[in-house]
Amino acid sequence: MTRLPALVALAAGTALAGCSLAPTYVRPAAPVPTSWPVGDAYLRQSEARLPSVTYRDIFRDQRLQAIIDQALANNRDLRVAVANIEATRAQYRIQRADLFPQVNATGAYSYRDSGSSGVVTGTNGGGTTGTGTGTGGTGTGTGTGGTGAGGTGTGTGVTTVSSARSTFQAQLGVTAFEIDLFGRVRSLTSAALSRYFAQAAAARATRLTLVGDIANAWLTYAADRSLLAVSQQTAEAARASVKLTDARLRGGVAPRTDLRQAQQILATAEADLAQQTTLLAQDVNALQLLVGAPVDPALLPGSIEQAAATIGELPAGIDSGVLLRRPDVVQAEYSLRAYNAEIGAARAELFPRISLTGLVGFASTALRTLFNSGSFNYSVAPNASYPIFRAGAGRAGVAYSVAQRDAALASYEQTIQTAFQEVSDALARRGTITEQLAANRRFYEAALDTLNLTNARYRGGIDTFLSSLDAQRQLYSAQQILVQTQLTRATNLVTLYRTLGGDSLLDATPQGPTTATGGEADAAGVRAPAGAR
Repeated sequence: MTRLPALVALAAGTALAGCSLAPTYVRPAAPVPTSWPVGDAYLRQSEARLPSVTYRDIFRDQRLQAIIDQALANNRDLRVAVANIEATRAQYRIQRADLFPQVNATGAYSYRDSGSSGVVTGTNGGGTTGTGTGTGGTGTGTGTGGTGAGGTGTGTGVTTVSSARSTFQAQLGVTAFEIDLFGRVRSLTSAALSRYFAQAAAARATRLTLVGDIANAWLTYAADRSLLAVSQQTAEAARASVKLTDARLRGGVAPRTDLRQAQQILATAEADLAQQTTLLAQDVNALQLLVGAPVDPALLPGSIEQAAATIGELPAGIDSGVLLRRPDVVQAEYSLRAYNAEIGAARAELFPRISLTGLVGFASTALRTLFNSGSFNYSVAPNASYPIFRAGAGRAGVAYSVAQRDAALASYEQTIQTAFQEVSDALARRGTITEQLAANRRFYEAALDTLNLTNARYRGGIDTFLSSLDAQRQLYSAQQILVQTQLTRATNLVTLYRTLGGDSLLDATPQGPTTATGGEADAAGVRAPAGAR
């Protein structure tokens, strides 16, 4: 009785301590320069490292912060990401369960009754008939009354003997538990764990993208509000100009061409006014889709000038190694780890697979004696299987796993290269946008002054009405360009936040992704794989 528990414990210990045939994972070198590009388009970076921030440090307007908080609680993409975390968590637990024996408990009762028949033979005296069939004898005698002896009779009959029996059983059993000598199950478990971690990083990437998209949508609404105001101002000025020109036409002072040209300016402004009204409604719809709920109009900005001033800048630092902590790069690295572990599982398929089946329990013909010592029984049946011919399928499986690992490695490196390009493009835009904004502002001021001077000259009879209309067109264009440039500068700061990882920077550790502060990664309040460790 003491040998079976020891044998099961030995098998479990052997399985848990099995070797692994997976290649040792070493993080590949990043295929990008160690520092950001330099040149005329780039600002000089003074920070050695990227500072630790939250989105509240970059997006300082409380209205935008409230919208972001609402989106983190209601956005459906983020809910899908969290559900995917739970799905991969369950897949990991299912795979990890193969490291341990599956114990089944059974109880059984059976009843058996097999009846048997036999022949019984008997004799009777006195000439009487016995049970069954018989023959009587005859006798002779002398004297008064005579005496005689009776004969004997014989007979046969059928009788039944019962052999009914009940059986009670209670058993615990382990069926085909694989003793993981070559690490096949452990490699598959490691791969499932890495995919679990990859999904946690993916959820973090979804969160980062969501915050950036909301900020951009909020700023786009602000720019469209400014463009709407420009169109309204231009339309009002054009109506006054049309009214004045029409009066001059009726007085015989101005030609009809002046009126038609003024009407062209008015029609252009009114068309833009209708378009901007549509764009504002679409901006609200886009923002509500991102948030996943209605957005309070009081949280929307009034103009791009007002909104752009509330966006802070995230310094890029000098070292490009920060890219390795972007959530999408961390996700790619955990995927690479998963494929690397699967090589070990494929290699283990080339070796014998050893399994163990065991049964321990009680059996008795009476329920009251079921758990007596004499009713105990057990059995152990180890099994070893080794495919002696698979037409090269085993080695092909290893080659397939290696090819998948190589593809994952290329994807990981490409993710880093894409991240480097995104940051470099954002830094190049950041290095020149201030000068461009200043130039466009000067252009706007010059256009405004030109319009005032041209109108004065027109009223004084020095310039033609055509010069005034051209000045109006230049001012209208200058105002639109200035708004677009202000939007570009603000969204560039958002892009820097997103491409540098913002507050979603992670460290890809064997125990799972951790944040820059050393805590566990989370998405929308859901902790990353704590139970998997």
